[in-house]
Amino acid sequence: MRNRLAHETSPYLLQHADNPVDWWPWSAEAFAEARRTNRPVLLSVGYSSCHWCHVMAHESFEDRATADYLNEHFVSVKVDREERPDVDAVYMEAVQAATGHGGWPMTVFLTPDAEPFYFGTYFPPAPRHGMPSFRQVLEGVQQAWTTRHDEVSEVAGKIVRDLAQREIVRQAAEAPGEQELAQALLGLTREYDPQRGGFGGAPKFPPSMVLEFLLRHHARTGAEGALQMAADTCERMARGGIYDQLGGGFARYSVDRDWVVPHFEKMLYDNALLCRVYAHLWRATGSDLARRVALETADFLVRDLRTPEGGFASALDADSDDGTGRHVEGAYYVWTPGELRDVLGDDAALAAQYFGVTEEGTFEHGRSVLQLPQTEGVFDAEKVASVRRRLLDARALRPAPGRDDKVVAAWNGLAVAALAETGAYFGRPDLVEAAVGAADLLVRVHLDEHARLARTSKDGRVGPNAGVLEDYGDVAEGFLALASVTGEGVWLEFAGLLLDHVLDRFADPETGALFDTASDAERLIRRPQDPTDNAAPSGWTAAAGALLSYAAHTGSEPHRAAAERALGVVKTLGPRVPRFIGWGLAVAEALLDGPREVAVVGPGPDDERTAALYRTALLGAAPGAVVACGIPDSDEFPLLAGRTLVDGAPAAYVCRGFVCDLPVTDPQALRTRLTAS
Repeated sequence: MRNRLAHETSPYLLQHADNPVDWWPWSAEAFAEARRTNRPVLLSVGYSSCHWCHVMAHESFEDRATADYLNEHFVSVKVDREERPDVDAVYMEAVQAATGHGGWPMTVFLTPDAEPFYFGTYFPPAPRHGMPSFRQVLEGVQQAWTTRHDEVSEVAGKIVRDLAQREIVRQAAEAPGEQELAQALLGLTREYDPQRGGFGGAPKFPPSMVLEFLLRHHARTGAEGALQMAADTCERMARGGIYDQLGGGFARYSVDRDWVVPHFEKMLYDNALLCRVYAHLWRATGSDLARRVALETADFLVRDLRTPEGGFASALDADSDDGTGRHVEGAYYVWTPGELRDVLGDDAALAAQYFGVTEEGTFEHGRSVLQLPQTEGVFDAEKVASVRRRLLDARALRPAPGRDDKVVAAWNGLAVAALAETGAYFGRPDLVEAAVGAADLLVRVHLDEHARLARTSKDGRVGPNAGVLEDYGDVAEGFLALASVTGEGVWLEFAGLLLDHVLDRFADPETGALFDTASDAERLIRRPQDPTDNAAPSGWTAAAGALLSYAAHTGSEPHRAAAERALGVVKTLGPRVPRFIGWGLAVAEALLDGPREVAVVGPGPDDERTAALYRTALLGAAPGAVVACGIPDSDEFPLLAGRTLVDGAPAAYVCRGFVCDLPVTDPQALRTRLTAS
């Protein structure tokens, strides 16, 4: 037996390095071994913070008898879906086409030519709930492989042919206009849950990108309904159990419609996106709740997810030791009234009322997830702060959830954008510095001499896998936000290098459609291509947004044309499935608004009048507006070229659609320019 995972960079693969299964990482060598031995391939795909991945690993992959059977009859390949989203996407499409659903762990059986022929997700160690046991599945597949080999090969070939014929929805020839965005808003209104906020039923996911669209639509059109849906959803989530009321940050989703009981894993991408949403909600409304949640989520990112190298780890597990040696979902976060009394003494009753902790419990075994259910009544703010501080200190003594220390380029790009803007809005230079630190890591470790991105790193060591489209789009987005916030043009330059790769290696030159993998990437059974936004912006819409912002900064017509062509898919999908193209709709709002280009010039960074104009520009809610700040005629940003002071005073220039307004020197006048339609 030889398990080959010990030297991988993925924490998920390393979790399986001691299994008795003879695991291979995804590699040409694994499939060569399958051909040499004429054995089928077991492809097992998961990720580090996946609860049922851990369950199946413990039940089956740590079991010696199961491992012996696998090692005799299969070549077993383990894949981290976060490290290889391309592999995951291709085979998940096959699983969903065959079974009607998908999820992780994903279990797929392949021929030695990587063609799939049998599919599933989690399989239990013994038959239950109508599911066969994993051993039964293995024996059935092995028998089919040995006794009906030609039939299996025929099925696999048909599946691959069917996948190849599955076309992406045809995109329109042009970007969406007013009509399509109005239809998208109407569709969202129909799916909106007015009692609880959010969209649809259980499980309920934070609709981060849809919220960005709603905020941008309100900023552009003044539609109060859009703002109300965004604000109410944000408040319901922030008051619910999906939000960590002690330490800040959001769990992956709520298992119920009321945001009460979360699936407790905390993902970097969710928290980066939601940090930015709440900062933008504060920018639109001045909401104290939005300000608090944005800052607490930013502090969570820096405190709990930042790595020693300056990047941000991928996730915190849902499970942790409950104090008895058993790993239990949510153990770190939930409380009983007795536990409150042990920590707080006489203040326990107040804490139970404030956080909704009951004797019956809102979770399992009489435990409660902390919420803020009280919308009326007055609580002593100092007392509540003391209670929260003491509970957080007590929680810190519990065994902490595991952390996936893998640094994913795309998600770090999202974190850079969120922390840069949140730090700028709220006068927190430490958050901007954290954003710069992560961006610096991406440049130093993930970017090679040809400006090609690596997907992951760990402990400062770059991973072996090439970046996919979402890495290029999200990192460029982060760099562009950082350029606006810091006034350092080098981040604009780095964004341009990444976007050149998007144009050269990811775009279809005939249609403008975008692929998830580069033209020179490893060939899989199908080149993945998915424009829909799910847990995070798709690579397609992320790249469209970054291309549009870069074009606004530089005046580059090829980048703007590429953005407009890419948004054709939003014209097609936006009116039909707006919940699943939220970031695409948000980018379309920016295109309709211009986006606006704001150049602020002044004698230097320490000049108070310049700083006031600069802050006003950054706080402008015009969709997708880009900001450049520097001295007159600086070559730091193209937008500063030819910009001069006005009668010796700092000035702001606002342009859009190839038309510029007269410069203004007063922050209030600039604010008006950035809100006028």
